Amino acid sequence: MLHPLKKRAAVLMSISTAVVAAALASPVTAAPAAPAGEATARVPALTWTGCATSRYPTLQCASLKVPLDHDRPEGRQISLALTRVPHTAATSQGPLLVNPGGPGGSGRGLAGFVASALPKEVAAQYDVIGFDPRGVGKSEPSLDCGAGHFATVRPDSVPRDAATERANLKRVRSFAESCGTKHADVLPYIGTVAAARDIEVLRGALGAERISYFGYSYGTYLGAVYAKLHPTRVHRLVLDSVVDPGGVWYQDNLAQDQAFDARHKAFLAWVAEYDATYRLGTDRTVVERRWYEMRDALRKAPAGGKVGPSELEDTFMPGGYYNGYWPNLAAAFAAYMVDKDPKQLVAAYERFGAVEPSAGNAYSVYTAVQCRDSAWPKDWNVWRRDMWRTHAKAPFMTWNNAWYNAPCAFWPAQPLQAPDVTNAELPPALLLQATEDAATPFGGVLSMRDKLKGSALVVEEGGGNHGISLAGNKCLDEKVAAYLRTGTASDATCAAQPAPTPAAATRAVPASAGGAALHGLLGYRG
Repeated sequence: MLHPLKKRAAVLMSISTAVVAAALASPVTAAPAAPAGEATARVPALTWTGCATSRYPTLQCASLKVPLDHDRPEGRQISLALTRVPHTAATSQGPLLVNPGGPGGSGRGLAGFVASALPKEVAAQYDVIGFDPRGVGKSEPSLDCGAGHFATVRPDSVPRDAATERANLKRVRSFAESCGTKHADVLPYIGTVAAARDIEVLRGALGAERISYFGYSYGTYLGAVYAKLHPTRVHRLVLDSVVDPGGVWYQDNLAQDQAFDARHKAFLAWVAEYDATYRLGTDRTVVERRWYEMRDALRKAPAGGKVGPSELEDTFMPGGYYNGYWPNLAAAFAAYMVDKDPKQLVAAYERFGAVEPSAGNAYSVYTAVQCRDSAWPKDWNVWRRDMWRTHAKAPFMTWNNAWYNAPCAFWPAQPLQAPDVTNAELPPALLLQATEDAATPFGGVLSMRDKLKGSALVVEEGGGNHGISLAGNKCLDEKVAAYLRTGTASDATCAAQPAPTPAAATRAVPASAGGAALHGLLGYRG
């Protein structure tokens, strides 16, 4: 689900375990089990140095060596980039590792945010530690498979003719081949299980008997996999916006397609509610028709020579993650359709949809993890059938999402079998979920709760944002703080925060605002 992957970060997923099994044309190997005592086989040293910022004056940085292949711990070593805000209380509850999701999201910036967003007396009890998982950001080697993969203007995501489909297939196949050429030596070792085993090495390097973990989006799955491998090493486990562990990853993506379509309709209904501002219609269906008229117009004449239909989807997709972006997106929509001015739409694309250089790394890791974690159909006819079937119900993002993940149909590394994260050995975990979350639909958290025995679920009723704790909802934040303080939690419901108003589009959102600050770190698609 994304880390300043501004602008195209990673976590859209897609379809059915049965379909996947039937469609496989390549062998699946089991994910390696964590050897007993793996963290003590070679305990690396950590040297923390000051890397303070004006906002986080106590921030420290370090680098951790881990084996590229955990089954050969004395072989080639790679490095993970770390940050830490040290505890200040007399008694510490140990390390609290934080992860923003993705896969592909850089977690180094999240440590300072979490430490400052938690109540001071709670943050003081933890060493809050951010990390770039293997392949990500400042970790080495850092993956970057294909410069220019998202160069504009891309073919229309919806392949209404054979030529458009061929162009999209050529593009995604080329990306997969580029990854195989540039990173053949590391692709077999990039994946969630390998990242979870890195966390165990980090625990050993920290000298901690147990660690706590706080993950958003994909980070919830990473945390659950670590907990499966090392249940007795978990002190606290907070999972916010929870991945369905039974759908990794093809199934999860199609469920996501339908949820994003519903969330897009919620945005369009909000635009209709403020027709006095946006002048696009007072009925959601009218506004929706006009949005697709805009899409059709951009197919014929991309705005500013940059924004075609695929880029338009990239631009509006972040609104499915965070409704704080709705005023800006609605203003761009209105400017294009009502005022016949494309400049705001181009600016919105540059802000929300265009890929920055760092997103090359993020997307490369996203594909490397997703394609390696589990099997994807190798027969393109399976994709075509499933995408058209889903598109008929959910046209907003289905094909865009398909091409985002389609390198997995051609991936050069063999897939693993996703582990079953069912766990009855953990202390109680805390799960948090908005009922209308698009990136991780609500059914996923129910599946995870069933698998993590004794876990507690806090629901944000009516909420649609992805990443909901430490984002300004006092009720949710109190639940998180109490759990980190005491380790106890129970099921609860919190009301969602109010929807934004159009006035928000006319002024900058302060960087300190919880929702805006958090979603800047989580990114989009992550």
